[in-house]
Amino acid sequence: MTDIYGNYREKRDALKIKNNPRRVEKMHKAGKLTAEERVEAFFDGDTYTEMKPWTKNRCADFDLNKKDLGNEGVLCGYGNVDGRPVFAYANDVTIMGGSMGEAGRDKIMNCFEKAIEAGYPILTFNDAAGARIQEGVSALHAYCSTFGKTSIASGWIPQISLILGTCAGGTSYCAALTDFIIQVNPIGKMFVTGPAVIESVTGEKTTFDDIGGAGVHGRITGLAHFVVNSEQEGFAVAKRLLSFLPSNSKEMPPRYAENDPIDRRTPEIRDIIPLDPQKSFDMKAVIRSFVDNQDFMEVQAEFAQNMVIGFARLGGETVGIVGNQPKVLAGCIDVNASWKAARFVRFCDCYSIPLITLADTPGYLPGVMQEHNGILRNGAKLLFAYSEATVPKITVVVRKDYGGAYSAMCGKGMGADFVLALPTGELAIMGAEGAANIVFKHEIEEAKDRAAKRKELTETYKDLFLNPYKGAEYGIVDDVIDPEDLRIRVIKDLRIIRNKKSVMPYKKHSNIPL
Repeated sequence: MTDIYGNYREKRDALKIKNNPRRVEKMHKAGKLTAEERVEAFFDGDTYTEMKPWTKNRCADFDLNKKDLGNEGVLCGYGNVDGRPVFAYANDVTIMGGSMGEAGRDKIMNCFEKAIEAGYPILTFNDAAGARIQEGVSALHAYCSTFGKTSIASGWIPQISLILGTCAGGTSYCAALTDFIIQVNPIGKMFVTGPAVIESVTGEKTTFDDIGGAGVHGRITGLAHFVVNSEQEGFAVAKRLLSFLPSNSKEMPPRYAENDPIDRRTPEIRDIIPLDPQKSFDMKAVIRSFVDNQDFMEVQAEFAQNMVIGFARLGGETVGIVGNQPKVLAGCIDVNASWKAARFVRFCDCYSIPLITLADTPGYLPGVMQEHNGILRNGAKLLFAYSEATVPKITVVVRKDYGGAYSAMCGKGMGADFVLALPTGELAIMGAEGAANIVFKHEIEEAKDRAAKRKELTETYKDLFLNPYKGAEYGIVDDVIDPEDLRIRVIKDLRIIRNKKSVMPYKKHSNIPL
């Protein structure tokens, strides 16, 4: 008589990567964990449950269906992360390079559908070569379907990608469509086509690192939101990121105990911000001073460093923070800073995360290259994102808030619920000297001592406009506050507008200037 249960156990054990020493050794030799080890290390305890482990491909071409391809190059499942449900899929690069075909598509689609139906985040552990060539157009359809589901899920459930190997073509696009990318250096790489193809088409000689390494995507393209040095560090970053986020857009972000007094004063901000407006300072020091426990999770830290974005908590509640960085380009807003901040603002708006904006910028970065690279189009993205956002929005004018950048950093007309200014704040169309040269042109030209007259009239303009009080007189600034009251006031304002309801005109969706 057939041993039914013995046969079952044998088949079930054969599905496990850990029971195939050759595959385990291959991954460990490359300095990587197996797909199985990744999901087990990421999820709490024994909470991970695999879905559809028995799925096999039906491709008759090249006798593919006669080969034992185990998990078909992908594991899919769900489990808990810090006690909260999360779905995930992980490429298994030991099976035909992790390439995706029809069977892999079915598993991933099932994972996405369940995540969307349940309203839980989905993580992807990316380590795959791309479409399975032996399956032809079915493999293309597999990636096409994944792109479609990722896009549909966007804005409903948070999506995070970890780049844990060499990811080509479709695998990279799967990650690029998600909300956040964590790239592990040096094993993680993302590119459309590899060095061999590039050389054959363009004659250029390059390397995987030069086109898709963590340095490229962390600093140059901005595609990687976080760059880490190990898989375990990547898992920790993903978990920390999830701790700030709700499971879906119908939920509010998780609230934590108030373990930092909400009435804590912040006198140190006075020492951080120089009274001389020509001197720089670190905006991140200001941020850390007033958020809970100085805990600020910066996003895209190495990219467009003239703009700072990231998550923090105030009174135990998640907030998104956007701030100019005076240490870099004097805080000017350029093409990269514009779309970096715009996408972050839109993400926060998707998931009911209030926005705190800290302004210190002399304006958009001038220059021929900026104009040619589309500063108008990209700058408009930030204007659009803030205007469209319906979450609570509080703007703090820290120092300079000039020209078009006044709007870009969520001025009152962009829908800011409260605009606060520090005594060092300056709201004006431009700096005093440039403005005086225009406003008092004739007086300066007619003066016997033009330099002295220019200096005198520059001071006149400063007294009139380069302060926060004129804006407060017009109601454009709600209040001018002492820096030591910043934390207390922002928390108070956030709590009073926590449940704000915005009425928007009916439309299918907006048409942001992409």
